[in-house]
Amino acid sequence: MDDKNAAEAEAAKCASKLDLAQRLVNALGSESTRWAQSIIDLDESIGLIIGDVLLASSFVSYVGPFNKKFRLEIMQGKFVPFFEQNSIPMSPGGNVLNVLTDPAMIATWNTQKLPSDQVSVENGAILCNSERYSLIIDPQLQGITWLKERTKDDDLQVTRLSNPKVVKTIEMAIESGKPVMLENLDNSIDAVIQPVYSRAVIKKGRNKYIKMGDKELSLNPKFNLFLHTKLSNPHYPPEIQAECTLINFTVTETGLEDQLLDLVVLKERPDLAAQSVELIKQQNQFKITLSELEADLLQRLANATGDILDDIELVENLEKSKMLSVEISEKVEIAKETQLAIYEASEAYRPAANRGALVFFLMNELNMIHSFYRFSLDSFIIVVKRAIDIVAESLKPKKAVKEELAEGEEAPEEPEEEEPSEEEGEVEITPRTLKKRIDALTDSITFQAFSYTRRGTFERHKLLVATMLCFRIQMRKGALKEEEVEILIKNSVALDVPNQPENLKMIPETMWPSVVGLQKVKVFEDLLKQMESEGL
Repeated sequence: MDDKNAAEAEAAKCASKLDLAQRLVNALGSESTRWAQSIIDLDESIGLIIGDVLLASSFVSYVGPFNKKFRLEIMQGKFVPFFEQNSIPMSPGGNVLNVLTDPAMIATWNTQKLPSDQVSVENGAILCNSERYSLIIDPQLQGITWLKERTKDDDLQVTRLSNPKVVKTIEMAIESGKPVMLENLDNSIDAVIQPVYSRAVIKKGRNKYIKMGDKELSLNPKFNLFLHTKLSNPHYPPEIQAECTLINFTVTETGLEDQLLDLVVLKERPDLAAQSVELIKQQNQFKITLSELEADLLQRLANATGDILDDIELVENLEKSKMLSVEISEKVEIAKETQLAIYEASEAYRPAANRGALVFFLMNELNMIHSFYRFSLDSFIIVVKRAIDIVAESLKPKKAVKEELAEGEEAPEEPEEEEPSEEEGEVEITPRTLKKRIDALTDSITFQAFSYTRRGTFERHKLLVATMLCFRIQMRKGALKEEEVEILIKNSVALDVPNQPENLKMIPETMWPSVVGLQKVKVFEDLLKQMESEGL
């Protein structure tokens, strides 16, 4: 009987081992494919890492002071062709953000109030990867808002050079490892902090010191310095530009258009935006879990002693890793489809964002008329949000209209159910209704922004602002040519003025050069000939 029980136990053990062996072989078989692909990818990335790091370093060092147009020209017109001509290996496209940051970090910055347009993300990457201390050019205060939110847990010390305790604040921060922000700098920076921003470090053994005045301060590795100016076009001496990393947070029209586009899409299609954020979080969590499983798996394989089939947790981890890798690949495909849907939806709303950017930069130029005219970007974004909400409210109340037309009849009460709203939501996705909604958004943003501007302008300037706005809109649509508008506004005067014919003496001599100058416009190129023929 004992022999029978032992034989049955041995048979059960062998069956269990056979099952575990089959599971192990299946799991290792699928993992081998993924690991082999990972080895190929790593080999390729190792070959490209020299060029990628060199390109990213060049980007951080030189591109910060420029706007989007010049950054593209420097990177795509200078750096990337130089790499290609000299056969320096690098990733296709030369996207430095893949080296400097990742989607999870960008999403974190966006939650910390960094605008989500391309230039702002590049600025964040430069600031976080630069060895030198940063000098931020930030007229619209977007950069300083993000920095304060990002470093609020690090006890950021915000001060100004006009503060009598500024030197003491910097000294304490250097030794305690707290970040310091010097805000609202002018074109000159006090020489007393020159050893700090120039990183004039003295090494004594393993410790580092900075000398400020007659004091040698122990430099804490966590110390960081941010210099901030609201000047849109500051003029700093070359040594400051060489010793600091200049980062231009100034909003351009293209950059503001991208920001407003994200805002409009977030308000109009919050479902897609929320889904994209959730997918990024899921992918990051999957990657962390997968790396932990792989590390545990490799540790178990390396330290395995005796029969590997006795380690049931090893087989289960392999199976879990396999399932997770399959799930990750599926989620990645879903994320690609979602990103494509978000991009298409975003581009559909670009006309509304374009109009908003156009109006704001018109408002920004009104200080040429009078120095009183200063407009905040934050206030303007609130106006845009209100304009979007007005459109959403105006397109919503269809049930109330139907009830008024029914005048108390019982039959029309049925549309109070939720089915019509679902149909209405489906109709909004069609190209025709989407175009109507975008036109409504564009008109609402234009009217609300103009009303906001009109309330803050003198009476004699209101007609001028309205005229300039109409000209800008018509030029953007292509209905007017820029040179025609310039001639109308600037009163183009001809330099080579012919003698005034006798039959056109009714035109004042002071106006005659302007009449001749009108012939530069194609519509009026035969103006003088027609006037002479009609005057005979």
